[in-house]
Amino acid sequence: MGPLAGVGIVITRPARQSAPLASEIAALGGRPLIFPSIVILPPSDPGPLENVQRQLADYSYAIFVSANAVEYGVGDAAAWPKQLIAFAPGPGTAAALRGVGITDVRLPTTTMDSDGLLALPEFANVAGKRIVIFQGSGGREVLRDALLARGARVVQIDCYRRSRPTAGVQGLLEAWREGRVDAVTITSSEGLTNLWEILDAEGRKHFAGTPTFVPHARIGERARALGLAKVIVTPPADAGLIAALIEYFAARKS
Repeated sequence: MGPLAGVGIVITRPARQSAPLASEIAALGGRPLIFPSIVILPPSDPGPLENVQRQLADYSYAIFVSANAVEYGVGDAAAWPKQLIAFAPGPGTAAALRGVGITDVRLPTTTMDSDGLLALPEFANVAGKRIVIFQGSGGREVLRDALLARGARVVQIDCYRRSRPTAGVQGLLEAWREGRVDAVTITSSEGLTNLWEILDAEGRKHFAGTPTFVPHARIGERARALGLAKVIVTPPADAGLIAALIEYFAARKS
């Protein structure tokens, strides 16, 4: 038993990042259904990433935009320069950095996103500082542009690429048909778009009527624009998702 007893919750994170959230849901009695709506692959050309990894000692700050950026961008963690400060937009990415042995990690204190990072005092006066941003291909350029405007010398590196899944959706549709899906968790706008686009008309109808939990208002806006009727914007990180799920399903049971 538990506060999520019997609740079927779809987790759409990339496969390697799904396990912690799935474990928490299962520990609370829920039934996690893992369906990665983003497939993570190495960069098509690893050359630029390898060059930066060899020159890390030349940088003052390193920003990792996601746990995937940590996995594909760090390289040999044992060679990480002690003076190089790492930044993460949220606790999941920070945990990934600590997991590979990078312990000096700074987090936002306001919002868990690019704006929160830019509000940190370390970025208030960065003129002349060398900063490297590790991200996925096609990522947003808000950080880079803002830091360049503040006079920093910024290198933005694509250390992984994302792809839309090409298989497995039939199993998700069957779960919906059998009534085993009570909620969907979405943690990125790209994952939301991918899931919507690979579903057929039947799948979209199921999705639109399923409570969908998202950790950022921007993702919520995109979800509502697609026609999702039950969008719950949660506090940030896994803790926020779990708290919102517990609150929502407790209210339904009462």
